[in-house]
Amino acid sequence: MTDLAANILAVLPQTQCTRCGYPDCAAYAQAVASGAADINQCPPGGVEGINRIEAATGRPAKALNPEHGVEGPRSMVYIDEAWCIGCTLCIKACPVDAIMGTNKLMHTVIESYCTGCELCLPVCPVDCILVENASGSASGWAAWSQPRADLARDRYAFNSFRRKRDEAENDKRLETKALLKLSDLSHHSQHKDPAVLDQKRAVIEAALARARAKQQRLTPPAPKTP
Repeated sequence: MTDLAANILAVLPQTQCTRCGYPDCAAYAQAVASGAADINQCPPGGVEGINRIEAATGRPAKALNPEHGVEGPRSMVYIDEAWCIGCTLCIKACPVDAIMGTNKLMHTVIESYCTGCELCLPVCPVDCILVENASGSASGWAAWSQPRADLARDRYAFNSFRRKRDEAENDKRLETKALLKLSDLSHHSQHKDPAVLDQKRAVIEAALARARAKQQRLTPPAPKTP
């Protein structure tokens, strides 16, 4: 990330809501820095957020682009206990690990961590997640704060690291199973035809090669748990 992108990221509210059209605040900051995105695409930041990006970039301020939403109060979500089926889809969708629960047990929102991104709403199969106004008439940065933004940024960083770590561990388990099968393919296969076994061996070896290439990507150090 360039210095300019880092400076832009530092003044964003870190809700990770994707309303800007990018997958997270960092991607939006990089797009603004490169000129691929305008400075008025962050509804949670509102007018003050645009002014902050203006100060960081020197680009002239403009009204919030309505295609990305409107400035409004900070929202908070909560889960209707009577309807929650414990599917865990909202937990997986939350970018800051603000939802607790496990499979087939009721979930709950940790209010102090919720950024109001509302990414959990569309994935809920029983529509048991409700939205409430958490800041009254205050909107944009008036409804938010730098400490909240810093906490959300740290939690998103840890969430991203954890997901990559879990994916790597799952890939390792699959690789171990594949190596075991490859070590004695005739024993682990219903087919005994040498030509079929050679074909299966080639497929497994190719899959292992792809998995190893993927694992060679550098993994960033684990951030501190906020």
